[in-house]
Amino acid sequence: MATVTIKHVTKSFGDNVVLKEFNETFQEGEFITLLGPSGCGKTTMLRIIAGFEKPTSGELYIDNQLVSGGKTFIPPEKRSIGMVFQSYAVWPHMNVFDNVAYPLRIKKASKAQIKESVERVLGIVHLSQFADRFPNQLSGGQQQRVALARALVAAPKLLLLDEPLSNLDAKLRESMRFEIKEIQRETGITVVYVTHDQTEAMAMSDRVFLINRGVVQQSGTPEEIYNHPANQFVADFLGKVDFFKGEVKNGRIELAGMNGQAISYDGPRSGKVDVAVRPENLYFTPQGELEGMLEAQYYLGDVDDCRVRVGDVLVRVIANGYEYAELKKGQKVRLGVRSIMVFEDDGQLEQLLKIQT
Repeated sequence: MATVTIKHVTKSFGDNVVLKEFNETFQEGEFITLLGPSGCGKTTMLRIIAGFEKPTSGELYIDNQLVSGGKTFIPPEKRSIGMVFQSYAVWPHMNVFDNVAYPLRIKKASKAQIKESVERVLGIVHLSQFADRFPNQLSGGQQQRVALARALVAAPKLLLLDEPLSNLDAKLRESMRFEIKEIQRETGITVVYVTHDQTEAMAMSDRVFLINRGVVQQSGTPEEIYNHPANQFVADFLGKVDFFKGEVKNGRIELAGMNGQAISYDGPRSGKVDVAVRPENLYFTPQGELEGMLEAQYYLGDVDDCRVRVGDVLVRVIANGYEYAELKKGQKVRLGVRSIMVFEDDGQLEQLLKIQT
């Protein structure tokens, strides 16, 4: 398995700076996700690691070997990587066994070695019984597993995945997340995964790198960046959140547009602030700090997705599904607050939340 060391890597296409200075080491056996909106630079970073792009400046090491930087450039086929693309890219005229065996045949492996390696990896991806089938006889998820098996069959040090689940339907995408994570745990391979889907990043990653406009906004475990975002962009991109203007007064934050209503606050900031509240951190209780009117609710089975008008502001609340029957539109309610995130109001909130496309 491999480590990946990225030192001062940048990438520009003409005057367009796609990736600003990137410094990081991905440890052996880690599942790393590069997360961000379209055009943020995450796929460019993956392609630099793969060897499909050269960095404008900086150096890239796989283990202790310099593979990109200065006058050194090791081509993709010599980097001991496996790669899975957004499109399945399986050969329609080859059955599953031959699709998976293809990289080994290119390397002129023996028939015995090919048979042993293909059977082993088909077992890992749960496709042993489909070895003789052709791609048009497989579901989308099965075709994606063929692509994954083909990437793993030559025992690469590093597995790179570029939005591999985006072409699957929602339920299949969910099941494939767990399958890929289990395969990674079983093989111990280092994975670098690119996605714009924050749920995928949360479910699969050891560490997440959230990128916007070519800059890593924050890196850390899913729990760290979800619960302790470095800025408003991170809070907004990862999960559901509402933002409110407020002002700290005597250990409370008075929220703008809420008729002078306030919530408790014992943090370090003072004066004008931006307050971020995740809807699952609000709850209905007679002792709540905020008072409002239930304006709408959407029954989703496991949750009750509500909109409560507090003063002139519409607040989103995600409650337990069983509360749906206990609440009525137009009812006066009170809201308790489990936790909030408070940022300095520097007048840049809208700019920070604007996603580059």
